Amino acid sequence: MGAEAILVFFIAGIVLVGGGALASKLLSPKSTNKDKWDPYESGMKTIGRTWVQFKVGYFLIAILFLIFDVETIFLVPWAVVMKKIGMVGFIEILIFILILGLGLLYAYKKGAFKWE
Repeated sequence: MGAEAILVFFIAGIVLVGGGALASKLLSPKSTNKDKWDPYESGMKTIGRTWVQFKVGYFLIAILFLIFDVETIFLVPWAVVMKKIGMVGFIEILIFILILGLGLLYAYKKGAFKWE
């Protein structure tokens, strides 16, 4: 039953994604306007250089957000089944939180939270 279910899931995913892409290609409005391919920001043409470097701080904050995001993804289902899994599950989630906490501590020590 396992291999067949995975195959059906895989085929359904391909059909849904491919069908959505095909429907978008067939049903979306087409434009031949040359201005369509110009770069824009807020509807205005850019002035000066269009290449802008972002501060590394933005990316560090995004990575730190992922730590909290992953924590939430795993904590919510764990909280739902907490009574069923008992003390072993509680200890495992404490280890999980400790590992994520070490990641945050490492980021703090590296100065990721300093906005300069």
